[in-house]
Amino acid sequence: TSITIPNSVTTIGEYAFYDCDSLTSITIPNSVTTIREYAFYDCDSLTSITIPNSVTTIGEYAFSNCKSLTSITIPNSVTTIGYGAFYSCDALTSITIPNSVTTIGEYAFYYCKSLTSITIPNSVATIGSKAFSYCNSLRCITIPNSVTTIGDSAFSCCNSLTSITIPNSVTTIGDSAFSCCYSLTSITIPNSVTTIGKSAFRYCYSLTIQCNSGSYAKKYCKRNKIKYFVTPD
Repeated sequence: TSITIPNSVTTIGEYAFYDCDSLTSITIPNSVTTIREYAFYDCDSLTSITIPNSVTTIGEYAFSNCKSLTSITIPNSVTTIGYGAFYSCDALTSITIPNSVTTIGEYAFYYCKSLTSITIPNSVATIGSKAFSYCNSLRCITIPNSVTTIGDSAFSCCNSLTSITIPNSVTTIGDSAFSCCYSLTSITIPNSVTTIGKSAFRYCYSLTIQCNSGSYAKKYCKRNKIKYFVTPD
């Protein structure tokens, strides 16, 4: 089943297409500015969707549980990816977040288990709690210089993630941010980081943290008995 939304529509309301199991494709017109909460929740057969560049907000759980969704285009008009927007989109393999987005909400891509790569633009300041938690296929991610906060459990249980560099814009790494990342062998933490939460690297058995002498990261490693390597200042 396919649906074409007419040009007169400006908002796709809450639960508008909730649990439409047979919906395979949908055309959203340029008149739409807001996709509300749970709008396409649990649309099991929806494989791809293009969001027009009129949309500024993707609401909470808007595309959550769309198990067949393999690709999605997010336009430059979107500023916020809501809480759980793509939660448990099992088939989603890659996504590019446009440089209009400033916040990646909590649980935004939680349990997107096929997601192998993601590009985060320089506009993003906050990566929300559990935003990419349980993205089991995610191998690499680049955190841009705009990010100041990595939320609690943001990348926890990303079992395929092997290395990550944290830019010198980041000041806070939340509780359990990288916990249970079993394949993580290397992470570089700059001097800008002044807060590292409880159990941030718990169960990262193969990890060596690279940090500078006198940095907060080094003190954290010593206090928590985490292997570290001091790089030249």
